[in-house]
Amino acid sequence: MIVRTLAEITDTDRDVRAENWRSKRIVLANDGVGFSVHETTLYPGAVNDFWYANHIEAVFVVEGEGELLDKETGQTHQLGPGSLYLLDGHEHHQLRPRTEMRTVCVFNPPVTGRETHDENGVYPLLTD
Repeated sequence: MIVRTLAEITDTDRDVRAENWRSKRIVLANDGVGFSVHETTLYPGAVNDFWYANHIEAVFVVEGEGELLDKETGQTHQLGPGSLYLLDGHEHHQLRPRTEMRTVCVFNPPVTGRETHDENGVYPLLTD
């Protein structure tokens, strides 16, 4: 059994910060459960271009509001508390928070925590 709190992850190597977001990696690949779970906070006014070419990601919005753009179709979706989006087709997407957004993200395959987005917004497929 694994039990962790956000408080014990804060300011450790599992607490990853970027200019537009902060991600607390609660469950990672080295936990050996086949997925990873993160609490990610996205900052208002930022434009985040992502493309998880190597991962499936589910994102559940806990707090805040923003807009999701499917860059392949041009379709937009308004997001708020209780919204979930699932990138089951490795969609290129853009997330534009209007307010600070707190989300819970699940990745399969799990991330290691060492990934960084490349120039296309892609995480490489790393293994432990």
